[in-house]
Amino acid sequence: MNGHVLAVGEALVDVVHRPDGTSAEHPGGSLANVALTLGRLGRDVRLATWLGDDERGATVRDWLAESRVGLVAGSDRAARTSVAQATLDPTGAATYEFDLEWRVPDGAAAVPETLAVHTGSIAAVLAPGAADVRRLVESARATSTITYDPNARPALMGDPVDVRPQVEELVALADVVKVSDEDLAWLSPGTEPLEVARAWQRSGPAVVVVTFGGSGATAVTAAGDVTVAAPRVDVVDTVGAGDSFMGALLDWLWGAELLGAEKRAALRGIDRAATTRMLTRAVAVAAVTVSRAGANPPWPADLVGPDRVRVDASSPLREEHA
Repeated sequence: MNGHVLAVGEALVDVVHRPDGTSAEHPGGSLANVALTLGRLGRDVRLATWLGDDERGATVRDWLAESRVGLVAGSDRAARTSVAQATLDPTGAATYEFDLEWRVPDGAAAVPETLAVHTGSIAAVLAPGAADVRRLVESARATSTITYDPNARPALMGDPVDVRPQVEELVALADVVKVSDEDLAWLSPGTEPLEVARAWQRSGPAVVVVTFGGSGATAVTAAGDVTVAAPRVDVVDTVGAGDSFMGALLDWLWGAELLGAEKRAALRGIDRAATTRMLTRAVAVAAVTVSRAGANPPWPADLVGPDRVRVDASSPLREEHA
């Protein structure tokens, strides 16, 4: 399929604080990580983001360019590049504090060649950019598949009671939703994750995928639920795991020719066998990411089919990523 994916959302610098007291800076951002995954897997992807024309912004731009991610015009007009302070625990899982401003650049728009628009996380709920994201998604449905990952950030998003209506509005506009069980526990405490996912799927999306850390992932579709186990790997850290999973979902849908508004009916009819292949690819890509430091998703050479990593047991593919 000719065309491109437009990712809309934050790119920033992660300042990672390790358990041994050392720290290091790495480019990151949830939507940037999704775009990075697609670029490394050979897809034409453009990122609409909000970076400063400063040293950290230059680091992020170089990082994206090395992975063949194009920046939408106007993405470098922020007063400064945003920063996430990431603290790793002894298992490699991260918690975050943010110094972030988010706006949608003027050049961001879906065009007839835009196969899919992906958004989520901070960009979809943080003012003033969130309102522009909503308008962009609404207009893009005429030409593009819409994909969404709530990727909750409680430190920035406030009370889940206030955030949940925004999330559910975007869910209803989306064709594919990826969400972690931890996000659902925050958004809908006391409700079983798959119960929420099934309600979301009935509200509009063709596919709602719930990731369950070391237990793998389940997709809810009209054909029923499909579950795939997470591969076993030696985990270095979980930064970027869920984002690379999301990028792999988009990559698989592109290869299956299921992206674009004209493919919406076909996507709604996806069968269990195809859904299994999609999830297997996504957990394999995420497993490579957690096996190395930082948001460092695989290139094609790192993947030898979906069984590159062992699948006899599970490993943490948790959703901590900036």
